Amino acid sequence: MRNKKTLFITQFAILAAIEAIVCFTPLGSLPIGPIVATLSHIPVILTAIMLGTRAGACMGALFGLFSFIVWSFMPPAPPMAFVFTPVYSTGDFQGNFWSVVICFMPRILIGVVAGLTYKLLARSPRVIAYGLSGILGSLVNTVLVLGGIYVFFGRDFAVVNDVAYSLLLGVIGMSILTNGIPEAILGGLTGYAICAPLKKALSRGKT
Repeated sequence: MRNKKTLFITQFAILAAIEAIVCFTPLGSLPIGPIVATLSHIPVILTAIMLGTRAGACMGALFGLFSFIVWSFMPPAPPMAFVFTPVYSTGDFQGNFWSVVICFMPRILIGVVAGLTYKLLARSPRVIAYGLSGILGSLVNTVLVLGGIYVFFGRDFAVVNDVAYSLLLGVIGMSILTNGIPEAILGGLTGYAICAPLKKALSRGKT
């Protein structure tokens, strides 16, 4: 039991360190027009598959916290920072409670969705279990972040980014296709490519 706990803490700490690296360096953010594509969901997906849903949710919360710090004090795209933090304002537009919800909830749900999907498909072929867990975990983040921006800050976001509000839904849909889908594919590929050999190696170590 002690060895199991030590292994769990070690794995979580390593993944948390990777999460910090991709959140606080350019490795994790890619500004594309008014949207910032992120790769910081990958450690959350890996945590959920390797260590379980609760650990994945905790890593997602850590992702949310790191993201909140970044958007509050060193935003990669200052005009849109207010949708992620109430600390930052853009002209007349100020973030609020919903900024915190957008920053944290989708990130936490990456771990929940990826972990539950893997648990549900654990008896399926590995490529399906790992791949689909990564894809769905990534998509829930993309859809909820962009959906939250549209619902709670749509008009302000459109003004700040010089986009007609009537076109904003289309712009968001296009962002899901051009950014969200590639991120989801990457989530599925890394979920399988990393977790499959790791779990196999760890299972050998137990025998």
